[in-house]
Amino acid sequence: AAADPSSFASPSCCLTRHLYLRCRVDFGAQALRGTAAFTARAEREALRCLVLDTKDLQIFKVTVNGQDAKFGFGQKHSFKGTPLEITLPFELRRGQEAIVEISFESSPKSSALQWFTPEQTSGKQHPFLFSQCQATHCRAIFPCQDTPAVKLTYYAEISVPKELVALMSANRDGEMPDPEDSSRKIYHFSQNVPIPCYLIALVVGALESRKIGPRTLVWAEKELVDKSAYEFAEAEAMLKIAEDLAGPYVWGQYDLLVLPPSFPYGGMENPCLTFVTPTLLVSVTLTKVIAHEISHSWTGNLVTNKTWEHFWLNEGHTVYLERRIGGQLFGEQFRHFQALGGWRELQNTINTLGDKNPVTNLIPNLNEVDPDVTYSSVPYEKGFALLFYLEQLLGGPDVFTGFLKAYIQQFAYKSIVTEDWKKFLYSYFKDKVDVLDKVDWNSWFHAPGMPPAKPTYDMALANACVALSQRWIKAKESDLGSFSSADLKEMSSHQLIEFLALLLLEAPLPVSHVQRMQQVYDFNAINNSEIRFRFVLSRWEEAIPLALKMATDQGRMKFTRPLFRDLYNFDKCQDLAVKTFLEHRASMHPVTSMLVGKDLKLDQ
Repeated sequence: AAADPSSFASPSCCLTRHLYLRCRVDFGAQALRGTAAFTARAEREALRCLVLDTKDLQIFKVTVNGQDAKFGFGQKHSFKGTPLEITLPFELRRGQEAIVEISFESSPKSSALQWFTPEQTSGKQHPFLFSQCQATHCRAIFPCQDTPAVKLTYYAEISVPKELVALMSANRDGEMPDPEDSSRKIYHFSQNVPIPCYLIALVVGALESRKIGPRTLVWAEKELVDKSAYEFAEAEAMLKIAEDLAGPYVWGQYDLLVLPPSFPYGGMENPCLTFVTPTLLVSVTLTKVIAHEISHSWTGNLVTNKTWEHFWLNEGHTVYLERRIGGQLFGEQFRHFQALGGWRELQNTINTLGDKNPVTNLIPNLNEVDPDVTYSSVPYEKGFALLFYLEQLLGGPDVFTGFLKAYIQQFAYKSIVTEDWKKFLYSYFKDKVDVLDKVDWNSWFHAPGMPPAKPTYDMALANACVALSQRWIKAKESDLGSFSSADLKEMSSHQLIEFLALLLLEAPLPVSHVQRMQQVYDFNAINNSEIRFRFVLSRWEEAIPLALKMATDQGRMKFTRPLFRDLYNFDKCQDLAVKTFLEHRASMHPVTSMLVGKDLKLDQ
């Protein structure tokens, strides 16, 4: 088994199989303080030590089956953190289990946690906390084997101020007053399906819920909860379609949580409780993100990449399922339209990163590379393109979905690498080995840049976008009068995003064109975050204040990073971009702040 380059843990020596987490959320100190008790099983004879991942943690005490154990820290690494080396007070035989309990405290600068003052929330009354552990940040909350190769069940007891609600990526198991402090209460959680540490999640805030389906509550601050319940009403219909495509939903509850605007991703597939950005509430991509996070309940959460080098197994399959759900809801032409939009997104990413850049490999080498730094649309869209290409090669969507269902059944509750996937593909399609052998696997997996083959796309919905974008690209000054708001009458908001994405692939339009476009289409007035983002990126000086506002009003990296990057590359506003970033940095999510800092050449 290849070791995980992003972790210090050695699961081949010892496996943590269950976690009992007890902790107190301290808003004053911006710290989590408590104990993490692991049920650890020796995987070899005469085991005397256990190495766990940590990052910026204090460790006070370690016991093994109640006996004190010696422990120390290894050498600190720039992004992996520091290995915690525990010496067991007695030898463990292979297969023998012990309870390893560690007293810890997280740091206020933990890369996994974002703490909000009451002023930074919608309600302005109470503080707020959320975690984001993917890819390698669980170690910045408590010590753990922070690799997706290891899966465990967990039980947690979380003490919080009694006016607040705590939620986790688990089933809610009730609450009780904190016996040690009458101003606090303790929430209980249990997750009985084994999960990798990156899916452990915690949120604490003045949250309310609304029931929107038989297994779904929407959670948000009071100010957003009714709007959120209305917007996410489709969740149950999507869950049912996903179950038809992928098999039974094993997690029980499927709740949605709307976070503050600085959440760095569109969504995060925490089991039982998907986290989503509030930018979705004004976004056409709402259905897409929810379909994506629902799909992760099978691909990612049930079948998991063993290391982050094989992240495409999580994301490529999830995008494939997400688009199948979209196809069932809006028709096969719509699925092809979304697929083509994904291919454009991949072209955009590869134009930005460079077609010789090794991070554009489907399977990148992450030796001494921080997974957060390589994060891009490549594992999503190159991964999807491979699956879409195979679908067309092997007999169409129904045939390929048969494979997908069997694949999920085969590897459920396990962590795998690409070779496992490929072997299973060959055994499932054993009558089509000659077809599979014609695929250029080496280039798909290990070559940078665009894929070696392009799937076929139904162009019906894309043609209108291509035609309109070409009209603008070819228009002379004298043609600008021919554009009017009627151009958009027949187009859906998805098509508008694609129209703007096509313009982004070209050289920037002259200012006169962009001004005319604003005049007739009035994109700046549109509340839809994706459309505003695409329009603002079209480099028009009058859009600079809008771009800065959008880059700082919300923290979704899909928008924030390209906005800051484009502003920085636009000579006239390099200094302004840096100044604005430095003013807002303190209230940004730690991972967003680190990556934008690199983009603006402030941190190397």
